[in-house]
Amino acid sequence: MMKRILGCVALCGLMAGSLLAHHSLAGVYDMKAEKEVSGTVTKVQFVNPHGSLSINVKNADGTDTEWVFTLGSATALAQRGVGKTGPNALHTGDAVTIKCIPAKNGSPLGFLKSVKYADGHEVMVSGGNPND
Repeated sequence: MMKRILGCVALCGLMAGSLLAHHSLAGVYDMKAEKEVSGTVTKVQFVNPHGSLSINVKNADGTDTEWVFTLGSATALAQRGVGKTGPNALHTGDAVTIKCIPAKNGSPLGFLKSVKYADGHEVMVSGGNPND
């Protein structure tokens, strides 16, 4: 009987840890909206569980706004050919146009859907799924 109780406690602990590791995009992002912004890459982080891409966007009044985009995992990006090297590499200084799911609160934050590079080619990075 004691083995069963300990087994249940261990299983519940593992399930709780795994539930905490997953989160909903809908809590932060407006899943019914899509936004497009263009700017210059200032920072790229290919890390797990989610990377990030920051770009400077010129506003109509001449000021800059830094946008930060959440990326999928480094593994998922690599599967789509997006990384530090190759034809879909992202580097500081690159001009890009981003399609994203924007933040609900209007802040310059989004979940990256696609990147259009200066040469015109576009890479679909995510369909809006946190596992993309």
